[in-house]
Amino acid sequence: MRALVQRVQSARVTVGPDTSGEIGRGFCVLLGVAGTDTDDDARRLARRVANLRIFENEQGKLDRSLLDIGGAALVVSQFTLIADTRKGNRPSFVAAAPQDRARVLYAEFCDQLRLDGVADVQTGDFGARMLVEIANDGPVTILLEA
Repeated sequence: MRALVQRVQSARVTVGPDTSGEIGRGFCVLLGVAGTDTDDDARRLARRVANLRIFENEQGKLDRSLLDIGGAALVVSQFTLIADTRKGNRPSFVAAAPQDRARVLYAEFCDQLRLDGVADVQTGDFGARMLVEIANDGPVTILLEA
């Protein structure tokens, strides 16, 4: 499982003309689920995201977490994060979890963020073609793996 975490001033996901999820200050999390991932992986990775200290303190050091600042999270499913690009020019997605299993682990990840205290967890539309608008703050982007 991979989470590409972007510190944002705002982020929004639309599916066609409809907004699926929208946040202000916080994290936009692009989440890829592999076939070998487990419920424990989803919970552990969500805890790491909630506690990831990439917001600045009063001295300008990256020392505050999403929980510390009361920020929101927009979680977007993105199986392409599991792509294998080691051979050729066309990525392979065979390591990605089947859609039904990925949907369960995606939901588990979002539920764990809420349990860990992230009050505002928004989502994209799992499996849909989405437009993701991100105002990356910094820019700060961190790749976490379970």
